[in-house]
Amino acid sequence: MKKLLVFGLLILSSFSNLSAQGIDFFHGTWEEAIEKAKAEQKVIFVDAFAVWCGPCRRMASNVFTNSRVGEFYNANFINLKMDMEAEENMTFRKAYPVSAFPTLYYIDFTGEVVQQVRGAQEVDAFIKLGETALGKIDRSEEFAEAYEAGDRSAELMLTYVEALNQAGKPSLKVSNEYLRSQEDLNSEANLRFILEAAVEADSRIFNLMIERRKEIEALVGKEAVQERILYACSNTAQKAADFKTESLLEEAQKAMRANYPEGARQFILESNLEYYLARREDQNYLKAAQDYRRKGNADDQELFRISQDLLNFFSDNSKCLKAAEKFAAAACTDTDQYQILLHYATILNDTGKREKAIDIAKQALELAEPAGRGATMQVEYFLQQLEG
Repeated sequence: MKKLLVFGLLILSSFSNLSAQGIDFFHGTWEEAIEKAKAEQKVIFVDAFAVWCGPCRRMASNVFTNSRVGEFYNANFINLKMDMEAEENMTFRKAYPVSAFPTLYYIDFTGEVVQQVRGAQEVDAFIKLGETALGKIDRSEEFAEAYEAGDRSAELMLTYVEALNQAGKPSLKVSNEYLRSQEDLNSEANLRFILEAAVEADSRIFNLMIERRKEIEALVGKEAVQERILYACSNTAQKAADFKTESLLEEAQKAMRANYPEGARQFILESNLEYYLARREDQNYLKAAQDYRRKGNADDQELFRISQDLLNFFSDNSKCLKAAEKFAAAACTDTDQYQILLHYATILNDTGKREKAIDIAKQALELAEPAGRGATMQVEYFLQQLEG
């Protein structure tokens, strides 16, 4: 189930056309953020920054504004920015010390630190941090004892299944057992439960959700139901890769077409990529990558990721190697990330285009300077190797 959770988050984060750009930060006090996190059963992400901090400003400009970052963090966290030198935040700083800027805190609604990281992050690393934080949350044991003792109240069951899902643990058996015991599946409590329990598209509970879609949307809104459809379909697509069962992938894609048509094209493109990468099928992955570039919402980071995958997993295929170069070149046309140019320069050098590699590496060096000495040293070392 952990793998399903991560796969679902990866696909969710690719839907930049279906949500606002960048992180939507909460405007309220720390106490209000705690209450909101408790009500929504979410972790709080805190950007503990200082106004004068250069890396903090770069994250604010280049990472927090990224569409994939926004999609992922808005769906999974209550997001808060706190100036650690502002008088009103001194109480927070005493409870959660900061010795370097930025410090990125992940805190649960009880006030416990789930994860703490010092230093600025790039887009992919920042998303990975969030995934890691979510994976550390497991409150299911708090409710398992009452469940084993026979408590089947609607309140406990919803909270228990929420905790299982958040921890990436299997929940379908528990959910099915509960729903089979219910006489009225259309009560408000059970409609909310069905929404939370619909974790895979190839399940009876998913069908129950679709059958009661209008009633559930009246309670939680259309967007919440769309998000659950996408999440369930993503999990079924991951299961398809795990069990090498293409019919499951087709079932997930069919469910998206039928129930979330506005998101279906992007989902199909992304799930094909993930499926054929997991299966290490070079020809099918190459076709999926080319389709994604032509038809999808591929930004510089997505093109960079595909180029890396082509290079790392399919470099024995000459067509894939050429495609890796093309994807890297396309990623460089509109990027301010030195790592992307450095990646492109590496491919150029490996394919015998040394002079062009030097030119691109010099451009990477210019972009690396604001990122600090470590970044510039990395590019300078590469240039030294090229220029010999």
